[in-house]
Amino acid sequence: MIIEMLYPELSNLYGDAANINYIKESCTDIKVIETHLGDSPLFLDEGKVDLVYRGTMTERGQELFIENLSKYIDELKNAIERGQHFLVTGNAVEVFGNYIIDKTGEKIDCLEVFEFHTERDILAKRFNSLYVGIFNEIKIVGFKSQFGHSFYEGEITPLFETLRGPGFNKNEHREGIHYKNFIGTYLLGPLLVLNPDFATCFMNQFGIADFKPAYYETAKAAYDLRLKQYLDEKTGFYY
Repeated sequence: MIIEMLYPELSNLYGDAANINYIKESCTDIKVIETHLGDSPLFLDEGKVDLVYRGTMTERGQELFIENLSKYIDELKNAIERGQHFLVTGNAVEVFGNYIIDKTGEKIDCLEVFEFHTERDILAKRFNSLYVGIFNEIKIVGFKSQFGHSFYEGEITPLFETLRGPGFNKNEHREGIHYKNFIGTYLLGPLLVLNPDFATCFMNQFGIADFKPAYYETAKAAYDLRLKQYLDEKTGFYY
């Protein structure tokens, strides 16, 4: 299995790269290739990589990401249509929408792959929250820390249905993007580590039927405890 990490120099905020490290710990036959700014993405060539990964960036990092990948916008859309696997976490999901607009009126054109937009106010307090959602009967736990909130503009299949916490925005129960083999979510950090059963479901897409997450018993015990705490109404969800 070959994983392409897209523009890793744009930062690894919140430990998002742990998702790929966890896959490497769990499988012996994993190769990770880094594509840097200015390089041609490997996923443009069909069959060259199995998974494309991108995690959280700074706001300036988002602009550089858009600037570099917009050169290949048609190829990107074609790759998604043919079923290329993408895992996109944190505010990286925002750049695949139509645009980002700031309270100051600044508008940043994005890649326009999916019909949604983001509203951002970097002058306001950062919005932090815990999260519980559901994916194919698997409960998902995680956390968010963001200046932006996204709003669906068309018929889009969400990745998660929210059980507790904010969805794609503070008033939305749906969360993320799930189109063919593209998965995008605002959830930060080591999403796969926090959700070992979801990690198994995710990796089964690649024909790894006997996949077992590394340190499964420990990860599952931590997940069970975290889920119990997050579902407890006494647990503060916003901080």
